Amino acid sequence: MSAPTSSVRPRPAPEAPGARGATAPRPLRRRPWVRYALRAASLLAALGLWQSLTALDVNLWLRFAQFPSATDVVREFADRLGTGAYWQDLTDSLSRILTGFALAAVLGVAVGTAIARSPLVSDLLGPVLEVCRPIPAIALVPVAILMFPSNEQGIIFITFTAAFFPVMVSTRHAVRALAPVWEEAVLTMGGGRGRVLVSVVLPGALPGILGGLSVGIGVSWICVISAEMISGAYGVGYRTWQDYTIVDYPGVFVGMTTIGVLGWLTSTAVELAGRRLTRWLPRTDRTETTGRPVPARKEAATP
Repeated sequence: MSAPTSSVRPRPAPEAPGARGATAPRPLRRRPWVRYALRAASLLAALGLWQSLTALDVNLWLRFAQFPSATDVVREFADRLGTGAYWQDLTDSLSRILTGFALAAVLGVAVGTAIARSPLVSDLLGPVLEVCRPIPAIALVPVAILMFPSNEQGIIFITFTAAFFPVMVSTRHAVRALAPVWEEAVLTMGGGRGRVLVSVVLPGALPGILGGLSVGIGVSWICVISAEMISGAYGVGYRTWQDYTIVDYPGVFVGMTTIGVLGWLTSTAVELAGRRLTRWLPRTDRTETTGRPVPARKEAATP
């Protein structure tokens, strides 16, 4: 007697991961010119709102009656671009920020790596650095005036201090977060401590280090401008404060705009350098419709 046949049909086997994605259309992405147009439109909208509020003398909770208009600031900016004093101030501020930031980048990475890798260095330097880290760099202006023979050296010291701690802390955390299996693999193949440092520690911690550098350059601009306002003789911060004391409000906004543009350019330079150094990392793109990150895919090679 034959066994009864079941009337239940077997379920189809699930598709392999990525099988459907291979034939699905790729998500739409914004073209570069569209993104640049949106950014330009954002800036123009902000300028238009500023011009409208000052032209109408809006005095609600915020007072715009005494505000210089956007056209006044643009006119003052154009006048100052033709003077040597403006470019001298810009050069002085840039030289201070680049010198202090370069010193902070080198020493921050070195000290952060040493603290993360050596218990002895961590015990010797860790407590001192943790006590000094919460002190705002701008609060060190009296210390810099007492220690250094010139205001220039004191401002560079304040700029260095402002960028050092973000870089050091980010490097320390990034090195400690590395998987020990990578180091063990290099040691198993006969590599020494120097090889481990160059081939495993620094490349593995590089994304975290770059994050600290991005934060450090922004904090450095805040502190160098503040230091120039307090004890500087030249620089964008010094000129901005001088314009405020003589009630030249368009000049104040010219200084603020210059600071913003310089900060944006230096931050972008750090970010672009970081992308170039970490080209081996996987990238993500954002779709035009959802805005969610999706892994960047490589085109399949055609036979």
